[in-house]
Amino acid sequence: VNCFSPLWTKIELYEMGWNLKDGLRDCLVAAAPYGGPIALLKAHNRRSPSARPQLEIFSSSGLPLASFPWKSGMVKQLGWTVSDDLLCVQEDGTVLVYDLLGGFKRHFSMGNEVSQSQVLETKIFHSPYGTGVAILTGALRFTLATNIDDIKLRRLPEVPGLQGAPSCWAVLTQDRQSKVLLASGPHLFILDNTACTPVTPPGLSPQASSIVHMCVSFSYKYLALLTDSGHVWMGTSNLKEKLSEVDTKIKGSPKQMAWCRRPKSQQPSAVVMWDGLLLVVGECKETIQYHLEDDSILVPELDGVRIISGTHHELLQEVPDISFTEGMKINMGLYGIFFLSQLLSLQAASFGKCFLSNFPPEQFVSMCRDLRVLNAVRDYTVGIPLSHTQFKQMTVQVLIDRLVYRKLYLLAIEVCRYLKTPEYQGVSRVLKHWACYKVQQKEESDEVIAKAVSVKLADAAGISYSEIATKAYESGRTELAIKLLEFEPRSGEQVPLLLKMKKSPLALSKAIESGDTDLVYTVVMYLKNELNRGDFFMMLRNQPVALSLYKQFCKHQEQDTLKDLFNQDDDHEELGNFYVKASYKEQRLEARIAHLQSAVDEYYKAKNEFSAKTTEDEMRLLRFQRKLEEEKDEQLVGFSLQDTMTTLLSVGLHKHAEQLYKDFRMPDKRFWWLKLKALAEKEDWEELEKFSKSKKSPIGYLPFVEVCIKHHNKYEARKYVAKVSPEQKVKAHLAVGDVEGAAEAAIERRNESEISTVLSRCSATTDHLLVERLNRAKATVPKK
Repeated sequence: VNCFSPLWTKIELYEMGWNLKDGLRDCLVAAAPYGGPIALLKAHNRRSPSARPQLEIFSSSGLPLASFPWKSGMVKQLGWTVSDDLLCVQEDGTVLVYDLLGGFKRHFSMGNEVSQSQVLETKIFHSPYGTGVAILTGALRFTLATNIDDIKLRRLPEVPGLQGAPSCWAVLTQDRQSKVLLASGPHLFILDNTACTPVTPPGLSPQASSIVHMCVSFSYKYLALLTDSGHVWMGTSNLKEKLSEVDTKIKGSPKQMAWCRRPKSQQPSAVVMWDGLLLVVGECKETIQYHLEDDSILVPELDGVRIISGTHHELLQEVPDISFTEGMKINMGLYGIFFLSQLLSLQAASFGKCFLSNFPPEQFVSMCRDLRVLNAVRDYTVGIPLSHTQFKQMTVQVLIDRLVYRKLYLLAIEVCRYLKTPEYQGVSRVLKHWACYKVQQKEESDEVIAKAVSVKLADAAGISYSEIATKAYESGRTELAIKLLEFEPRSGEQVPLLLKMKKSPLALSKAIESGDTDLVYTVVMYLKNELNRGDFFMMLRNQPVALSLYKQFCKHQEQDTLKDLFNQDDDHEELGNFYVKASYKEQRLEARIAHLQSAVDEYYKAKNEFSAKTTEDEMRLLRFQRKLEEEKDEQLVGFSLQDTMTTLLSVGLHKHAEQLYKDFRMPDKRFWWLKLKALAEKEDWEELEKFSKSKKSPIGYLPFVEVCIKHHNKYEARKYVAKVSPEQKVKAHLAVGDVEGAAEAAIERRNESEISTVLSRCSATTDHLLVERLNRAKATVPKK
């Protein structure tokens, strides 16, 4: 024994609280790592297929968590996920998933091939991607799922020459890929996605004719092989380095084998279990033996191996080399369990640190805090026997999750507060889980539960009541869900659940109250798809804001729906507007006029005579335009009245233009302006002069002067200067360049402003006489 450089200790964690008649004999047993729960299922009695075995789940201390009769198929393997869900792998390849309190969650299949060939052996493993399942089928093929939360089945290549089941096999995780290592006689093979590769462990004893058992370390870095000659080979899992080989001097096949090595240990160690015997092997030829009284199972841990029997639960662990820090951990009970020894060791550690000047007190305080938490969860009634190393690897968040899964809400809250975990990660999260559990209780009324939840969560930060309400709704308590949603301050969280619960009017009201138009549109579109059109319109009529937004949507997306809305509301004014807009989209004139006639009818119903008359005028104009198009072959349909008249004047159809002018009672001034510009554009000066003489111009004659100047014709412009009214004479003379005429007009009107304007246009050298005359006239103008 002294050959071992480290010391080994086997500590009793619990005297098991269960009462198993036959111990663990003839049972499928699975214990979760990190002090997790234990599942037991009596082996199926093939002689009596109708007998229902009991599936039982216990804490690590043997206290019952769940129990129910197994009513499904033949179970080949039990195992636990990283989140403490129980996996039950059946003979047909179906995997059933339960929570640790026995609640069924889901099931999935490992594929048709597994179902047809049946499951021969199964291993449940943990990888960086999550929990995986590996299956050896009756056809001697391997099927692998690396992550059960994202099922992607992989069928591994066939092993050449394999006639029967391999003597042993294990799952390795290397290079971010899960592989299978299997032994067939003296041969080893690694199966990956693409190939089956033969491998040879370096330095394996030549006495071995076959490998009968193998195990992989908790971290998948190391591997132990047991040969039929009784030799245990230990090395790296990539089979490139041998660490040691020990002869156990026992040639029988073991029941179980587990790697047992601390994370920072330099000593390779494995534990081999036969009936009644436990053997620890390491670097040297010597071994450590422990006698076992009952049937037991080994549970590999990060820093040791747990041994569970029908009566006791023990921890086998390597004691590390003692530095002061490690010595403090040992003395403080972080590697131990018993409270009395912890207390005495804590006093010794506290005394010892006083003699060190450079030892930070924070480390001592942190260890004391960790110890208190570990003692709380190790308690027999809780049953989570964590070591300090496991606790640090697991993290506080995961520990809180595990307490929550066990419904130990008060303890979880106390741990959060004691460790000063941020509220949203700690107390608030625990309270949310408690509330989700609370709303599923059937024995209390909705009012009592809603009040209890609101009181408990009143001061908690960052809690979403909608999640709790969702859980209540999923439990069949719709009214309770509605009550809980009243506490949710974010309408965006309330509305989706209300819609899911078919509480459409309430969802619409909440969306409108939020002031979020996108949210209102979301609800309206949902209602549009869920309700028949009549009910949908009636609901919108009771919500003016939603109706207004929906009309805006319809204007751009659903014109026909908009028409139906106006019809239902007898909104003749908007119907008239609708028909007018629709008319512009029609290519055929008859269809356009038909729409306009409908608009006229609606405007009269709405008693809007102005809009009705205007629309009738539009119809008359369209008919006039069509007639002219047919007669004169001039494109006019769709033009406005002004553009139509401009076009007619520009092509010389003066009589038709005048007919429009009379029929549509166009104001004289507008008609004269249009004709003036049209004739000037054509440079039809003769017709322009005739037009000016047809009757007195309602727009005066200055526009005639200006339009001629615009088209660079001063000669024609001078014809109209004499007709310009006196107040515009100066401007007219200046427009044609007649400065003397402008001066005469300004002097005659004795207008100081006009005189100044003329003066600004005179030249001092050429018009000096005129300038003097203007200045004299300006001097005689009476001051205002």
